[in-house]
Amino acid sequence: MGGNVSGKAYALTILSPIKNAYTQEEIAYADVIRDHLQNWNFENNSPMAKVPQTYLCRFFVLDDVYTESQPTGGALDTFSDFLPAVPDSIRRNTVPKEDHLKNRYLVFSCNFHGGENADLDGYLRGMWNAISDRVKELWHYCYGFEKVKDAETFICYMKQCQMEASLFFNGSNDESLPEQLKALYLKQELAKFVIDNQGLDASHIKVNLQAFMQRVAPTNLTAPTWAAGKYRI
Repeated sequence: MGGNVSGKAYALTILSPIKNAYTQEEIAYADVIRDHLQNWNFENNSPMAKVPQTYLCRFFVLDDVYTESQPTGGALDTFSDFLPAVPDSIRRNTVPKEDHLKNRYLVFSCNFHGGENADLDGYLRGMWNAISDRVKELWHYCYGFEKVKDAETFICYMKQCQMEASLFFNGSNDESLPEQLKALYLKQELAKFVIDNQGLDASHIKVNLQAFMQRVAPTNLTAPTWAAGKYRI
């Protein structure tokens, strides 16, 4: 589990190799996945808003790994600069070689509330149960996904594609998603309450506050609350 867990939050990183194949229209599978992801931007909310306990997530297609420059400057490399007689083949061996991917990858990076036991299986099961149709439209083009038939085989597949998180910044406060959504809702409603009651005397504010507390129901996590995936007031 290691670096994947911080408190009750879990950092999930999935890299699934995309098949080196093309559609009948000669469109690379990686580009088909990219088109699907782009189309999600035109939906009212991301399909991931339906997945329980999702704090945040990101999808993208990784085409290759790149370096901004050739990292040099080691002791051997510097020394060889002063030795013109050293063959060029030897000097090139002092420069690190570039690595490239054999496949493109579908990358899924997600932070979710895993609870006391860092329940990865429970989260992935909830993802399959909530949006299995949307999962299939992406992972259908990846190697090995043809073995996925249900929630349990989906969990197994995703774990096979999982990478350990090495730099996990936990931006949550360890509360469950319903609790955090309720807190966000209360924050927005309280701000509006303060603005609406500016300049009123104490007796009016007291009456309005009592009505406000009944309306927002602070202890009720189910309603009213902030909708998952909502990003506009």
